[in-house]
Amino acid sequence: MLRRNDRRFVLLGIPLLSAVITAFSLVGQPDKSGADVLVSWLISLYFTTGYWLSNYQLWRWLLERFPSPEQTPRRLWVLAGLALLVTSAATVVLTLPLHWLRPAYFPLTPAALWQGTRFSLVPTVGVLTLYEAMYFFEQWKANLHRADHLARASTQAQLDALQGQLDPHFLFNNLNTLAALIEPDNVPAQQFVEHLADVYRYVLLAQGRATVPLAEELAFVETYLELHKARFRENLVVETQITPAALARHVAPLSVQLLVENALKHNVASREHPLHLRLSAAPEAPDTLHVENTWRPRTAGLAPGTGTGLANVRSRYALLGAPQPVETRAAGGTFVVDLPLLPAPPPRLP
Repeated sequence: MLRRNDRRFVLLGIPLLSAVITAFSLVGQPDKSGADVLVSWLISLYFTTGYWLSNYQLWRWLLERFPSPEQTPRRLWVLAGLALLVTSAATVVLTLPLHWLRPAYFPLTPAALWQGTRFSLVPTVGVLTLYEAMYFFEQWKANLHRADHLARASTQAQLDALQGQLDPHFLFNNLNTLAALIEPDNVPAQQFVEHLADVYRYVLLAQGRATVPLAEELAFVETYLELHKARFRENLVVETQITPAALARHVAPLSVQLLVENALKHNVASREHPLHLRLSAAPEAPDTLHVENTWRPRTAGLAPGTGTGLANVRSRYALLGAPQPVETRAAGGTFVVDLPLLPAPPPRLP
């Protein structure tokens, strides 16, 4: 029984191969009439069909017995031996009806049968090689498809695991509960919990959004910095200079916050050496947000940065089709990241 994928190959391949064999057998015989050529092609078509289908069934049977890539050498060796036997048997079976009709042209002598078998082995080997090549290509495509699905599943599993470690909904709800338990006269504690709840509210709202207005991101960064000012106090100095036109542009959610977090994580912030952080978008460069901080790397405490967060920001902006890449520069005791400002996306249709 032919598979659907092989049916077209058989319907096209058998007539074409029989025509090639007919042309080859008629070389040096220019006196053949059209009727003789047609008869030769029909006989070739008859033998080609028998050899093709019998060896195809042999190949399918061996493929079911030795399907794995590790079994390919064994399958090929067995196929080579059995193909000779099947072709020899097919030669006898196919010659019998023609011998009954025209015994002089189709003798059943061992020499004549062996000659027919040898002649048929050449196209038979070619056809079986094509089947093996197509099977190899199908397996290669299937392996690529499977590897792609495994990679996606692995990535999704990692994301799910990270989300499961700290569910923002769970933490957000418990922060509201904690705020209700704090004494009303403890204003700093109330404000700290409210800021922390605002941070996680923004994280929840930003999920699934490709970009957010810069104004929303800066409002979130301001709340995020309020949390750190409770620890750094006067050791952290923040300056913001953003034009109204820039506030309407868009950024990747949490991208500005990540740059601010890197500045706080990897630089000294002390009374002797306060950490200055400056966010600016100049009128002469409305397409770029500059995130600048004093560059004084910590020599102890936290491990040195790996650059993973900045690489993530670069990758996200490249996927968003930013007009220019995220660039960094360090000079004169400052570290600056130039973050492209993106145009607002078109409004969604209702």
